Amino acid sequence: MSTTSARPVAIIGAGLDLGAGRRGVDMGPSAIRYAGLESRIRALGRDVADWGDVRSPVPEVIDEGSARARYLAPIKDVCEKVAALVDDAIAQRHLPLVLGGDHSIAMGTLGGMARARGAGAALWIDAHGDLNRPSTSPSGNVHGMPLAAALGAAGDEFTSDVYPTPSIERAALIGIRSLDPGERDLIGERGIRVFTMNEVDRHGMEHAVTEALDYLAGAPFLHLSLDMDAVDPMFAPGVGTPVRGGLSYREAHLAMELLAESSRVDSMEVVEVNPVLDRENATAQLAVELVASALGARIL
Repeated sequence: MSTTSARPVAIIGAGLDLGAGRRGVDMGPSAIRYAGLESRIRALGRDVADWGDVRSPVPEVIDEGSARARYLAPIKDVCEKVAALVDDAIAQRHLPLVLGGDHSIAMGTLGGMARARGAGAALWIDAHGDLNRPSTSPSGNVHGMPLAAALGAAGDEFTSDVYPTPSIERAALIGIRSLDPGERDLIGERGIRVFTMNEVDRHGMEHAVTEALDYLAGAPFLHLSLDMDAVDPMFAPGVGTPVRGGLSYREAHLAMELLAESSRVDSMEVVEVNPVLDRENATAQLAVELVASALGARIL
C-alpha cells in the first residue's frame, strides 16, 4: 500500500453544493485555498500541484429530479469528473486531496480510487452517517447518501459507467452523533464499524483510530473522508449541518496525526466548509491545519 510520506499531493477542487440543503459550500474550495493550503503543504517538504476545480451547475438553472434524491443526475456528472481526476492522480503517483463542496463528492473520490485500485476502504470522520438511501432519507439531500452509494446500497440510480459501484468493501465511522433510523438499519446489515462520540468520550481518540485501522486493514486502498462538521461547532462554525458535542480541536488533530503515523492513507477529501456561515474563515483555516497533520505535521 502507498504511504503518505513521499508522494506529491494533487489538489482537486469540487465546489458542488447540489447535494446539500443550503447554499454556500460551493465556495469551500476557495476558502480552503485562501487559508493557505498549498503553502502549508509545501512547508512540510511535500510537492503539491493544484489541478483546479471541477465545475458544477447551480440549482437555479437545472431540474431537481426526484425529491427522493434531489439533483442526483448532475451530482453524478460532477462526481464522474472528480473520479477521472482522482484516477489520473493515482496513475501519476500523487496523493489526491479533494476539496468540497458537499459530501456527495465522495462518490467521485471513492469511484476514482476504485477505478484505479479496486474496491477499497473508507475512514469516515463525520457527525453524520451519510448512509441514507432514497427510500430512507428524510430530506432527499444526496450529501446524506454517499457512503451508502459507495457501499453499493443506495440503489441502481447511483451506479456509473465511469467508476465501479460498490467502490468500497468496508467503512469505519468516527465522531458520529446524528443518525437516522434507516442509517442504523444499514449499519447493522453491513456490519459497519461506528465509533460514536460516546465511544470516543469513553475510550479516547487513539482507541477509535487504532480500532478503525485494524478493521479496515487489507483493502486495496484507504480513503480518509473528513467532514468538518465532525468537529464541534465551537471550533468549526462554518458548516451547513452543525451538531453540538463534536470532536475537540485536539481530538481532531490527534486523529489526523495518528493517521499520518500509520502511513496508510492513500487519498483524502475535506468537505462541507461553508464560508457563508463561518467566522473569519476559521473553519477553512482549521481544515488546512488538519490536512497538514494528516500529511505529517508535528508539534516537535
